[in-house]
Parts: sequence; C-alpha cells; structure tokens
Amino acid sequence: MTRFDVKILGCGSAMPTTLHNPSSQLVNANEKIFMIDCGEGTQLQMRKFKTRISKLHSIFISHLHGDHVLGIPGLVSTLNMLGRKGDLNIYAPKEIEPLFSATLEFFCPHREFQVHLFPLNDKEFNLLYENKSLRIYSFPLKHRIPTCGFLFEEKEKPRHIKREMIDFHQIPIHQIKAIKAGADFVTDKGKVIPNDMLTSPANPPRRYAYCSDTAYYPDIIPYIEGVDVLYHEATFAEAEAVRAQQTFHSTARQAAEIAQAAGVKKLLLGHFSARYTELNDLLREAQAIFPNTHLTFEGMDIIL
Repeated sequence: MTRFDVKILGCGSAMPTTLHNPSSQLVNANEKIFMIDCGEGTQLQMRKFKTRISKLHSIFISHLHGDHVLGIPGLVSTLNMLGRKGDLNIYAPKEIEPLFSATLEFFCPHREFQVHLFPLNDKEFNLLYENKSLRIYSFPLKHRIPTCGFLFEEKEKPRHIKREMIDFHQIPIHQIKAIKAGADFVTDKGKVIPNDMLTSPANPPRRYAYCSDTAYYPDIIPYIEGVDVLYHEATFAEAEAVRAQQTFHSTARQAAEIAQAAGVKKLLLGHFSARYTELNDLLREAQAIFPNTHLTFEGMDIIL
C-alpha cells in the first residue's frame, strides 16, 4: 500500500500561544509532500519534526488570515537558501497576489525557482491538482472572508490479481493489465472466465478532508461524506457558541455533528482558541456526539 499520512505542524488559532503553533499540516501522498496552510513558524516546525523541507511539492492556503499564511515568506526564503531548483505552486485566494509578489520580490529577489500562484474558487467544488494516484479538490467553507476546505483523494487502484487463478488458466502476461482493469478472460476454446474469479477488489481509495476555519456549515457534507479522516476546526467549547457564531467559527460539538452527518470514519479537532489551556472538555463534547474523535497536537502523525 502506498504512503498516505498527515503530519500536524500547528493546530492553534489566531492568538499566539506557547501551547500551539498556528495552522499548518503536511500531507504525504505517495512520497509527494503537500502543505495545507502556513502560519508563522511553520518552517521551524518542519525542522523540529525532521520533515523533508526540500521535498515540498505545493502549498494550499485556505484563507488570508495571518495565522494561516504569514509563514510563507520565510519558508520560501529558506527553500532558496537550501538550493531549491524546482518551481513551487501555491494555491490561495486571488487577493494574495499583489502583497505576496511584492514580499517575495523584496525578501527573495534572486530565487533560483519560480513561485506560481493559482487562485482558488471559493464558490464551488473544484479540482486543483491531479497526478497518477491522487486528486486534490477545494470546496467552500463559511468564514468572515473567502475560505476553502481541501479534499485529498486517492484514485481507485486496479483490482488484485489472484495469481493461482492466472496460473491455472494459463493467462498470457500481456492480458494481465486488462484483467486488473476489470476485463474477463476468454480461453482458446471460447470459454469466458469472469473477472471476479481472477481478481479481488482493490483497497478502497483513501480520503482526507481539511475544514478550517468555518462556522457550522452543513453544506460541506456532500464534499466530505464518508472520508477516512476529517480535520475540522473546534475553536470553541459549546459554552462559547455565541462567540463562535459571531466569529464564524465552530464549537467542538458542531464539528462532531458535521462528522456524524457526513458518516466520516475519524474526526480530528483543531484550531483551538488560546483561551483553553486544557482541551479535554472540547474532546468530551465532541465524543458525546461522535465517539471516534481525537484532539490534534503538534507533531501528531495520522496514517490513513
């Protein structure tokens, strides 16, 4: 099975705290490393947790609040000092372009690689990136400014060959690819051997969804339905539900209600307000609705 895992670099919210770093995660999909959000100090977290900073493929920015984006200039500068040659793609709201271009021109004018900005569509479900094994989508969240969530989805793999059946029916090697893709086998005598006798189903494609920052927003359920792991912001406890509504954030209970309604397999809570020095109340609130809920923490690895 190919690699598909997530590393939490930061799971705090906007107010700086010594307990949590601002938002950032790394998704390793088949040895390609993608970053989601890049708050202040992200590159230090990459060093601390011994991630392969030089292998970073692309960055996905959910929205343009500082705790999700202010780490980019320092990260780009460091990549340049490390001798990066390959271009870096950044997917972000279009409003980032004038500020970001000026910042990079001032601090990193002699880069040996190009930074390409791709504007996000915050109105609909949208395919951002695709390779042989993976698709990455964005979808709209509900926040004070245009904000997107992200869905990382493996492509469906070919069916598994039953080697003993291939040998028994003496199937030529050149037909194996078609059989893995679902074809039946026809013998020299015209007998049809059904595909399900020759193969077994492939492992289901794995899916990871990221939803931060957002108010309680059931409209996202069709985009995240049935994912293996959902990261959903839980900035506040239910006692602060009014504050959550005012600031377009979610409570831990609301995150759990979304997870339950979407039928996800595992829920990760993050983007914790600096007012909480202890998070077990948030965890209990969510687990009362959706038992398979976990708190994120810096350095946490999630294996899908």
